[in-house]
Amino acid sequence: MTILDGKKIAADVLAECQEEIEALKAKGVIPGLAVVLIGEDPASQVYVNSKVRKCGEMGIYSRKIELPVDATQEEVLQVVRDLNAEEAIHGILVQSPPPPQIDEHDIINLIDPRKDVDGFHPVNVGKLVMEDPTGFVPCTPSGCVRLLRESGIETSGANVVVIGRSLIVGKPLALLLMAKGVNATVTVAHSRTKDLAALCRQADIIVAAIGKTGFVTADFVKEGAVVIDVGINRVEDATKKRGFRLVGDVAYDEVAPKCHAITPVPGGVGPMTIALLICNTVKAAGLRVQENS
Repeated sequence: MTILDGKKIAADVLAECQEEIEALKAKGVIPGLAVVLIGEDPASQVYVNSKVRKCGEMGIYSRKIELPVDATQEEVLQVVRDLNAEEAIHGILVQSPPPPQIDEHDIINLIDPRKDVDGFHPVNVGKLVMEDPTGFVPCTPSGCVRLLRESGIETSGANVVVIGRSLIVGKPLALLLMAKGVNATVTVAHSRTKDLAALCRQADIIVAAIGKTGFVTADFVKEGAVVIDVGINRVEDATKKRGFRLVGDVAYDEVAPKCHAITPVPGGVGPMTIALLICNTVKAAGLRVQENS
């Protein structure tokens, strides 16, 4: 059984990005990322701080904009308008999920598609469907596919079950896996799927992105399958200094022995997500240079 090391592969991806960053700096351009955080959700704060810290390590300009939990829709939209107009900012990310009074759909639609490094704007979703490389692909799905490729996992002709149909992971991941060059046969499963465990047992590759701790058990997995765990869930643990530990959507201890390869949580998909966000920001800066040349 192989543990797929997201940290190592993410480091390799970032090393490639570093070369592009230096090339842009030689042209007088420093890639810039703005991250907007609304409220004080602890998990969101951890994610945002990780992204900002990695930008600093890579020599990318980053700005964290914190808004109160009771911020209005108009206040958030105005922040996005200002960032759309700012030359130093090439990528805009509004951390999800926002507080309930905020309409995330309107915010995504307002972000300039050329700065939409999350890849959620309809223009970029359309480009993903059309396999247009000028668009931005959501970071977690892109990270999953890169993780499979760099780990030498065969996807061409493979039967893949993606558990979860969100716009953030499930749907874009299915499109990426079906794309030319990846060539997987994909089934997207969800809460209404009948006999999900039996369906998963037919899969060569299972991607768990449903947001439920330990949802995928050994009964879901055939011998020799590959399991990618996208879930990040907090579980109380008094033995830990923080009082909790992070676990995935897969019951790791019982599933891992049956697998050919599996991602850990943490240290699997998470580092890949941040690496691909950096890559998208650098890509956005490069495309801006091309437009202005």
